[in-house]
Amino acid sequence: MKRIIFATGNPGKMKEIRMILADLPLPVVSMKEAGVEARIVEDGNSFEENAVIKARTVMELTGEPAMADDSGLEIDWLGGAPGIYSARYMGEDTSYEIKNRALLEKLEGVPEEKRTARFVCSIACAFPDGRIFTSRGTMEGVIAHDIKGANGFGYDPIFYLPELKCTSAEISPEQKNELSHRGKALRRMKEQLAKIL
Repeated sequence: MKRIIFATGNPGKMKEIRMILADLPLPVVSMKEAGVEARIVEDGNSFEENAVIKARTVMELTGEPAMADDSGLEIDWLGGAPGIYSARYMGEDTSYEIKNRALLEKLEGVPEEKRTARFVCSIACAFPDGRIFTSRGTMEGVIAHDIKGANGFGYDPIFYLPELKCTSAEISPEQKNELSHRGKALRRMKEQLAKIL
């Protein structure tokens, strides 16, 4: 084992992952850096199932350990939507600017106490010997009334953190890694991997 391939092509996500997993004994590289091209069909019914599908697919393609995450935004007022369809909500090629505006419109007039939401992240790590490890993290908040902040990506500019009085796109990358669903899930995964690497 000389590295772990992370099944993502998202540079923003890869930056977060590298910051958090920097002290693992193996380097973590993206699919692009590993020269892996794969069209992975995410047809699981949960974040965890999708993370396992992605990690297992990349591991089987390369014969190397692979890690993947599946994450998204659950809005209680919308029955948990967009949920596991967060990246594909309104179409894969639709910009987050459009997705964020559409969600704000759907919640127009909804009172503060009913705008509760959370970011969820499941991480899976698949090894060639068949072992699969999973972890999960969440970050609770509410849906803002406006798009605010230039840090982060995706739904960060509409995800308001009441205790910090700002969106998750208005906090520093270091602070976000500390609080975020992905940060929590990655640290839990790191604890599991530290026992076996």
